[in-house]
Amino acid sequence: MRILKRIAAKANRNDTQIAAKKGAGRQAKSRIIITMACFCAVYAVIGGRLVQYGIADDQVTASIPRGDALLASRPDLIDRNGEVLATDIRTVSLYAEPRRIVDTDEAIERLMTVLPDLDVRTTYRKLSSNSGFQWLRRQLTPKQQSEIMALGIPGIGFRPEKRRFYPGGPTASHIVGHVNIDNRGIAGMEKYVDSQGLSDLFELGMTIDEEMEPFKLSMDLRVQHIVRDELSAAMDRYRAIAAGAVILDIHTGEVLAMSSLPDYNPNNPAQALEKDRMNRMSAGTYEMGSTFKTFTTAMALDSGLVDMGDSFDASRPIRIAGHTISDFHGKHRVLSVPEIFIYSSNIGTAKMADVVGIEGHQEFLTRMGLLTRMQTQLPEVAMPLQPNEWKKINSITISFGHGVTTTPLQTAVAAAALMNGGKLISPTFVPRTQEQAMATAKQVVSAETSADMRELFRLNSIDGSGRRADVPGFRVGGKTGTAEKVVNGRYSSDVRFNAFLAAFPMDDPQYVVLVVIDEPKPEEGQYSATAGLNAAPTVSAIIRRSAALLGVDPKFGPDGSALLVSY
Repeated sequence: MRILKRIAAKANRNDTQIAAKKGAGRQAKSRIIITMACFCAVYAVIGGRLVQYGIADDQVTASIPRGDALLASRPDLIDRNGEVLATDIRTVSLYAEPRRIVDTDEAIERLMTVLPDLDVRTTYRKLSSNSGFQWLRRQLTPKQQSEIMALGIPGIGFRPEKRRFYPGGPTASHIVGHVNIDNRGIAGMEKYVDSQGLSDLFELGMTIDEEMEPFKLSMDLRVQHIVRDELSAAMDRYRAIAAGAVILDIHTGEVLAMSSLPDYNPNNPAQALEKDRMNRMSAGTYEMGSTFKTFTTAMALDSGLVDMGDSFDASRPIRIAGHTISDFHGKHRVLSVPEIFIYSSNIGTAKMADVVGIEGHQEFLTRMGLLTRMQTQLPEVAMPLQPNEWKKINSITISFGHGVTTTPLQTAVAAAALMNGGKLISPTFVPRTQEQAMATAKQVVSAETSADMRELFRLNSIDGSGRRADVPGFRVGGKTGTAEKVVNGRYSSDVRFNAFLAAFPMDDPQYVVLVVIDEPKPEEGQYSATAGLNAAPTVSAIIRRSAALLGVDPKFGPDGSALLVSY
């Protein structure tokens, strides 16, 4: 009996242990299910919120930046001499927490005592929403912040931000560019800086609220001011609709100054969207008129098929494909190559282009960088336009600057190659040494051709249409360009795009200066508005004021020595 009882007791214990184990297994299984359910619930909430944000008004969601992003720094932009062109200043922005607003109507009424231009309808919609955050006004002034704080409105607060400030205002707006409300670069060199990695850091949240190393530009703010000032005076004097200019170092490709009027104030970036405020120097393409005769002449000389002693018959107009090519002030005789350049003969230039041929002509302009998109740091760069198929009539008209459009900056860059010994150097808006420039420069014409073009430039300023561009002591040379603009599908002799392409000092060229004036009107007493009467004097004024700042010393007398005058 005892043995049977022991066996029964042991069996009971085993049954109990088995039941306990089964219960523990069921309990563990329940815990796992509960844990999984919790995870699913959490992710369901996250997914639901993402869907909610996805269908919500952008003003509810996209306007809520990270706290650290609000104070993310941008580097100062400075000119080549260390003058500040753009910098960050601390400011605050006004926000609301609609759930904490007690009386929406009263809150709006009180805010409008400080911000009278507040949009009532939009603000009411924001304050009546169920969101936890709404921007009301970005970048307040200290006075506005103080006055709103004094109102003591529940649910209204401020967040620190950084605002971009441009001390020079519009002086260099098209070079410097501007940022958007979130301090991101969207134009000019501000956009270029972002493209160099700053925007990626911003997206990753790796930017910091600390001062960054300044970003130096090649521009000289003093010279930039002179260029803009003289362009403004020229627009008023000649009643033009627009004007532009660039000064380029021919040995480094550095842009020392570039201005396009009308411009805008980057402190008020909305102005940049207004009509006619585009950057005409790099983002606009134009028929450059007779300045293109510079390249046609260089092409003919560099081909070896024409030399400085050759002559061409310019006594009769050229008739081709139903068109008549004639000279503006024709001499009606045989002209030498220098005379063709000085008198700006369309006939003689066309005949030089014909010697080279259509394929050679197109190849040369492509080699000079005039038919392809220019490579530089500035984002606003236009693509030149040329005929889909070059025929003889195209080559003839392009030889004197009609039938191809290119940017004024490209024209200046190509001219620099003809002045510096034949090396094409891409333009740069950041400092570059001559050694760095030579590492990427391309030899596009021979040194002999470059020397010939320097001689022709100087002759044109002494005896030709560029006389009004000369500055005593600084030996200016250049070429005029008066291009008729197309109006209603036809060239108009009364509406012109004028240019003067210059270099100085011509005994040892250092800089190229290009001025363009759009639709100038004749001055009182003048019967026309050619480039020699308006663009050339503007170049002269710019060089007269800026040459010393650019480090060019004046030379007088036949041997270049200074003249001593006694009083």
